[in-house]
Amino acid sequence: MGDPVPDLAADPASSPVARVDCAVVIVTFNNADDIVALLDSLPAATRGLTTRCVVVDNGSTDGTADLVRERPRVVCIESGDNLGYAGGLNLGRRYTGLCSSVAILNPDLVLEPDAITRLYEALADPAVGIAVPTVLDSDGRLYPSLRREPSVTRALGDALCGGRLPGRPGWLSEIVGDKDAYRHRHAVDWSSGAALLVSWACDGAVGDWDDVNYFLYSEEVDFAARARDAGFRIDFVPNARVRHRGGGSGQSQTLAALMAVNRVRYFRSRHGRLAAGTFRLIVGLHELLRSADAAHRYTLRTVLSRSSWPALPGGRASRAKARR
Repeated sequence: MGDPVPDLAADPASSPVARVDCAVVIVTFNNADDIVALLDSLPAATRGLTTRCVVVDNGSTDGTADLVRERPRVVCIESGDNLGYAGGLNLGRRYTGLCSSVAILNPDLVLEPDAITRLYEALADPAVGIAVPTVLDSDGRLYPSLRREPSVTRALGDALCGGRLPGRPGWLSEIVGDKDAYRHRHAVDWSSGAALLVSWACDGAVGDWDDVNYFLYSEEVDFAARARDAGFRIDFVPNARVRHRGGGSGQSQTLAALMAVNRVRYFRSRHGRLAAGTFRLIVGLHELLRSADAAHRYTLRTVLSRSSWPALPGGRASRAKARR
């Protein structure tokens, strides 16, 4: 957890030297259409908890930071550049001050009442380092947010079947598609990074999010794996519910390619060269089978051409260009 920092909020109750139950960290990038609804939903979602909210704006040009600064109980940190999602989280964590937990929230969420409170209750078990909620889409339909640790066979099953046969065996899918799994509390490998609550102990043990390898996408997979390595459990809490619009910062074929490449990067970080090479080929197969679409063709070319990876957002070439 970050050291106490000067109070940047207008309300003394937000002072980082006063311990709170939950510090909320939100990273924004052109989220003017979403951030107000999220901030409006926070009080009911954190009922009974003392809170502090930190928003890190990654260089928005649509007035997002202006909207955040209008909130007297919200600390707005302008990064001055697009640090990526993991980089923004690390900056925000420096301003959490003293707290018992850190809520990581995507800016295009709306929280249902008591959502964060119920996640916080799950952290009463010291073995639980991260609590994750039920994620619904903007129409209230269940989104399959729970995930299994990536493997070669799971990548192959997802490449061949896609969204078909959601009830297939767990060794053939990274996505937990069985709706029964979303009806009861249980431990999971990881979950969509849209919303998660991290205990103080887990945050301290895991440390910074990896903003060197993951500008955007797969940083939550890496963080969850390191939390498990540190001996913490990740629990799904079904009665904590959030609505996720998705795509709040826009989507492009470049970001789709980055998502696929970061899947390969993560797998390579935890497996040998042979397994990682096989995984990369299967990720390429996934794109090849969908190559009637231009975005999938672009992603296929990018995955197979490692020389193109530094030019992706957050890569060495893109960072050098941003400095010029």
